[in-house]
Amino acid sequence: MAEQAQFEELARQLSAVGAVKRDMGRILPHDCPAGSAAVLTLLGRHGDMRMSKLAELLAVDMSVTSRHVAHVAARGWIERHPDPADKRSRILRLTPAGLEQLDELSRRTTHLLAERLADWTDEDVAELIRLMTRLRASFGDCRSAPLRLPEPVTPETTRTPAST
Repeated sequence: MAEQAQFEELARQLSAVGAVKRDMGRILPHDCPAGSAAVLTLLGRHGDMRMSKLAELLAVDMSVTSRHVAHVAARGWIERHPDPADKRSRILRLTPAGLEQLDELSRRTTHLLAERLADWTDEDVAELIRLMTRLRASFGDCRSAPLRLPEPVTPETTRTPAST
């Protein structure tokens, strides 16, 4: 098992991944912020779904999901159809314009990664993918209950509490 110092360094490196994500966010089209890009990506990966399923996959509250969905729907990138199984629910579906936007997002992301990792070997990129996939698997779907940390140990005292 890795040493404590290695886990501390890993935590620092994972925190620094935020800079990579911010850089990737800068290449998004001005009318497609990160939340909208996530909606399109998930619909592209998983297909048509209810908003409740999308909220679960995004791991955000329904109100946040609703704002993201309204944004992409207003741009014509998705359609909302009644769910035949439950008329109160809506099924979200990418439109042809949404598929085009998703392709554009993929092109931009691929170009940025190819540019930034140009000096990496194919084996380095494959190893990063393998390790990131393994890291994600170790954390599961990230929607489960948070890990319970042990309570801090407090030294016992011989003092008695003040009486009231």
